[in-house]
Amino acid sequence: VQLQASGGGLVQAGGSLRLSCAASGRTFSALAMGWFRQAPGKERACVASISWSGGSTYYADSVKGRFTISRDNAKNTMYLQMNSLKPEDTAVYYCARRSGGRMVDADSYDYWGQGTQVTVSS
Repeated sequence: VQLQASGGGLVQAGGSLRLSCAASGRTFSALAMGWFRQAPGKERACVASISWSGGSTYYADSVKGRFTISRDNAKNTMYLQMNSLKPEDTAVYYCARRSGGRMVDADSYDYWGQGTQVTVSS
């Protein structure tokens, strides 16, 4: 399984970005997926997670109401729509495939994308 994250960039506070995570392999639709982010000097933290069907989602409190996670299993792609971006959202964003365990734990994910930088200026 390979995951390719894209869509990051530089945006002003209040702006929007949409991240994409393209997956190879036939098991994409069978497993939950998640987005994590890591800012300099901080631990990698779960931003959002989505079940295999897309019917169940989780959001960190810091992004709730601003970010939307979704997936298109026919396209083997997961998305993260980020609106009303804040400077504190600046981080490298990673997509990952969940293999089991708690959805907020990085150890619960076995395959990771390479990360895409999101920078929000004030």
